[in-house]
Amino acid sequence: MIVKPKFRGFICTTAHPVGCAQHVHEQIQYVKSQPTIDGPRRVLVIGSSTGYGLASRIVSAFGAKSSTIGVCFEKPASGKRTATAGWYNTAAFERAAQEEGLYAKTINGDAFSQDIKQQTMDLIRQDLGQVDLVVYSLASPKRVHPVTGERFSSVIKPIGKPYSSKTIDFHTGDISEITIDPATEEEIQHTIAVMGGEDWKMWMDALKGADLLAPGATTTAYSYIGPEITHAIYREGTIGKAKDHLEMTARDLQKQLQDLGGRAYISVNKALVTQSSSAIPVVPLYMSLLFRVMKEKNLHEGCIEQMYRLFADRLYAGKTSVDDKGRIRMDDWEMKEEIQNAVNQLWKEVNTDNVHELSDLLGYRTDFFRLFGFQFDEINYDEEVDPEMMIPSISGR
Repeated sequence: MIVKPKFRGFICTTAHPVGCAQHVHEQIQYVKSQPTIDGPRRVLVIGSSTGYGLASRIVSAFGAKSSTIGVCFEKPASGKRTATAGWYNTAAFERAAQEEGLYAKTINGDAFSQDIKQQTMDLIRQDLGQVDLVVYSLASPKRVHPVTGERFSSVIKPIGKPYSSKTIDFHTGDISEITIDPATEEEIQHTIAVMGGEDWKMWMDALKGADLLAPGATTTAYSYIGPEITHAIYREGTIGKAKDHLEMTARDLQKQLQDLGGRAYISVNKALVTQSSSAIPVVPLYMSLLFRVMKEKNLHEGCIEQMYRLFADRLYAGKTSVDDKGRIRMDDWEMKEEIQNAVNQLWKEVNTDNVHELSDLLGYRTDFFRLFGFQFDEINYDEEVDPEMMIPSISGR
C-alpha cells in the first residue's frame, strides 16, 4: 500500500514502515559514531518502542553492547491499517541488533498488568539470569490497576484555578489563546495513578523479589520540569503531581536497592518532540521557540543525543552528578539562563504572523512527522510498501 500521514487531533493514525526503520537506523548510526560506553550488560526497558525509551534501548545495545529486553504495547498491521510506529521501530531495532550479534527480545502487551510482568520475568530468568539496568519509560493515558482492577485516566490540567496562555496548532501555525479549567481532586489522583511511580515500584519489587536484579543494579525513570512559561500546565499541574510521586518513588527505590549496592535515579530530560509532549497545550509553542534558540547556540539535542549523554556522561561515568533532590539534570543546557532569557523574549513577541520568523516550527513539525516515519528525504513516499513488518522475537514465538 501507499502510506501517507493521516491525523486525528495531535495523533498520527498511520505509520510508514520504511520511514520508521530509517529513523531507527539514523539513531543507531549516531550511537555507533560515538565512543563505546562501559555500561550495563543486561538491560530491561519498560516502554521501549518510541522516544526516550527507544533511544535508551539503542544506546544500551549499540553504545554498550548490552543484551536488551523491551516491553511495549504496540499493534501490528491489520487490513488497511498500518502497524503503530512503535511496532515498526521495534522490528527495525531487533533486526539491526541481530545483524550485530546482539541479544534483543520484546514483550508486547500491557506493562501495567501482572501477566506482562510475569512474562518478562520468565524471559529474564530464562535468557539473561538477571538485569543490571531497568529503564522505566512508560507513557500511557490510561491504566488498569493490576490488583484492584480500577481504571484510571490521566488529564493535562492546571490545579486550583483556570489557566490561560498562548498555544499553537503546529499543523497550521495558528497561535491562539487557550483557557483550561482546573482539575478535580479525582482527576489529580487518577493522573498520579497513571503517570506516577506506583507501577515502577511494582516492577522493581517484583524483579527484586524474584532475584532478577544483579548486584549494583541501576534503575532510572524520566521526568521533566521545564520553564516558568509551562509550569501552570505542567510542573504545577496534574502531570507535575504525578512527577512528584515519581521522584518520591525514586527515593524509596534507592533505599530498597541499598543491599544490592544499587541505584535509583530520576533523569530530568530536555523538552523534546514525543507523542506525549505534542498533546500538552502551550508546550509545542515553547519547544518551537526553544529549538530555534538552542540550535543557534549549537546546544540542541534529540532523544538519541540526550540518552547517549545520559549514559556516557552521567550514569556510567564513574560518579553520577545530581541536584539537591538527587535528580540527574539532563535539562541543564535547556535551562541555562541565556537560553531561557532568549526564549522568554521570543514568547512575548510571537504571534501567528511572525511564528515562522521567530521560531523553529518547521523543525518541530519535522520531528513530529518523523516519529511516524514521514519526512525522510531518502524515502519515496509515493512508492508502495509492505505494512506487514514483523518483530522477529514476537513472530518467532
